[in-house]
Amino acid sequence: MTTPQEELLPTTRRALAHRVAVAQAEGRTPSLVAAVVRGGQTVWHGARTSVDGHGPDETVQYRIGSITKTFTAVLVLRLRDEGVLDLGDPLEKHLPGTGAGEATIAELLAHSGGLAAESPAPWWERTPGSLRPELADVLGEQPLRHPVGRRHHYSNPGYTLLGALVEKLRGLPWEEVLQREVLDPLGLARTAAQPSAPHAGGWAVHPWADVMLAEPVEDLGLMAPAGQLWSTAGDLARFAVFLMQGDDKVLSAETVREMRAPAAPVEAADVVDGAAYGLGLQLQHRDGRLLVGHSGSLPGFLANLTIGVEDDVAAVVLTNCTSGPLLAGVGADLVRIVAEAEPRIPEPWRPLRDVDVDSSVLELAGQWYWGTHAFALRLTADGGVSLGPLSGGGRRSRFRANGDGTWTGLEGYYAGELLGVVRRADGTVSHLDLGSFVFTRQPYEEGAGVPGGVDPEGWRGIG
Repeated sequence: MTTPQEELLPTTRRALAHRVAVAQAEGRTPSLVAAVVRGGQTVWHGARTSVDGHGPDETVQYRIGSITKTFTAVLVLRLRDEGVLDLGDPLEKHLPGTGAGEATIAELLAHSGGLAAESPAPWWERTPGSLRPELADVLGEQPLRHPVGRRHHYSNPGYTLLGALVEKLRGLPWEEVLQREVLDPLGLARTAAQPSAPHAGGWAVHPWADVMLAEPVEDLGLMAPAGQLWSTAGDLARFAVFLMQGDDKVLSAETVREMRAPAAPVEAADVVDGAAYGLGLQLQHRDGRLLVGHSGSLPGFLANLTIGVEDDVAAVVLTNCTSGPLLAGVGADLVRIVAEAEPRIPEPWRPLRDVDVDSSVLELAGQWYWGTHAFALRLTADGGVSLGPLSGGGRRSRFRANGDGTWTGLEGYYAGELLGVVRRADGTVSHLDLGSFVFTRQPYEEGAGVPGGVDPEGWRGIG
């Protein structure tokens, strides 16, 4: 998995090392370890520590907190892909009697199920899970804080419910299911619910003095699916590759793309911040690029996994302090440094194979008009088509071929909409129909089925 660090330019490696050093020094954290992935491989790792002569490497375990939620989401989506459940199912259908069963599985994954952010006191992150032996102890007497499905409200108990759902449908503990279905297939040998040497100890750093206090390490019990896991920079780098590319042993590339798509309502502040939430993944628009991943924290530890999908670069940052460096910013900076210093080299252009070219589709390629707006239809390498404005912004989408001469939109305004070809009696193309929108070869082309007809006087000037 790990390749020689010389694959990055020396100036890039130094910039990464500098960013990590600044984060550890200014964040006043005992240690910090990071890794960068590009092209499906780990190409750099670095660390800083307060202990002379010793530094963590990519095999040292840290607690990763809420990055655990992404692993739990993967388990739920495996159940969906197997047909065991539907994301639109209410929880009550599969896990009755919780008092929060109105929320759908998709809403729980996206933190829009209306549930409370935390379990009832005492603070679950610093107390043993044995204090909450039943789901009722996690949810409390009033589980809901908001109407179901109306807003994004981050909920740790929501992921406890998802973990319980996995256990109910698999008939095994969450930890065993995770090991069998995700960790083993992806080769994440240093990711586990309990630590094993070498692992970092968790510390609180005094805000006004350079002294530290050891943090307790608790087994979270039923809350484990929300934040229990320990992992390493090396394992999370491999997990990042999976979240970028998919792996048919676990989830397909199509399903991990679904995880990366916004799935929760956003508020005005989220729009301003460029933040959203998918299915177990956080999304952020930063430095002109879309980043996906997840942050995590538990007393004594902070963690971040950041992926720049379009740049094909990901970063992992782990540290062992309760509060310190803002790791989301550090992760984003590591992605930016590589993406800007060494931009992704595109794959060579190649013509389609003859077997992929259908003459009846090829004749559709080129310019079309919706009213007076000019669009271009292009054939894509995957056998589909794309349709978008010839210039400027506007509605655009890729379309998947349905095998019957129609295509289904994959994104944006046209997602799920049907694109078809309307032909005249002699077999020639009259126009395209896209969800009732008519696209013609000429603006308001006469005889091409334009709704409302075309003025018989035609185009004309003034007076």
